[in-house]
Amino acid sequence: MVLSSSRPHRLLRPLLRGFHASAQSLARAEPHEFAKPSGYLGSWEPAADPRDAWARLERLRKGYARDMRELRRQYAFEVQLMEAERQRKAEARAEAARVANEERKAAKAAAAQTRAAERRAFEQDFRQALMKERAEKLESWRKKEKLKEQKKAEQRELLRKKSGMWVAEDKLEEKVLEAIVHTTPL
Repeated sequence: MVLSSSRPHRLLRPLLRGFHASAQSLARAEPHEFAKPSGYLGSWEPAADPRDAWARLERLRKGYARDMRELRRQYAFEVQLMEAERQRKAEARAEAARVANEERKAAKAAAAQTRAAERRAFEQDFRQALMKERAEKLESWRKKEKLKEQKKAEQRELLRKKSGMWVAEDKLEEKVLEAIVHTTPL
């Protein structure tokens, strides 16, 4: 595809604009502070005697090894401190979790005891109400039975009184005839 001379400018403008924006944002960043120059760099002056050069080099190596040992010792000490701090925090978290768990269990047990006490009180009240109702029903039944017995006794007494009236023999035929003639419908 052949592009005209004015077209590449239009196609590249958004791409160039993106680079321009990132360059501006980089330019606005805070200035970088460079490290201070090292004392070792440029401090080496060649010695006239090679033994002297080897001795100086060995001193530099030993000094570097000594500094590195000290640095490693400090690093190991700091790592131990960090590990002890981490372990202390982990133990504190575990202790806090244990205490919270114990408090939660104690609260749960107290709530269970409260519910059990309420349930026992409710059951006791229910039993008392049930016993009272049973006693009332029993008393009512006894009264009804007594009334039935009284009515039966009254009926028997009435029947006894009615049957207690003797009919004279001379009037017996007359009464039987009257009962046959004057029947009472049921």
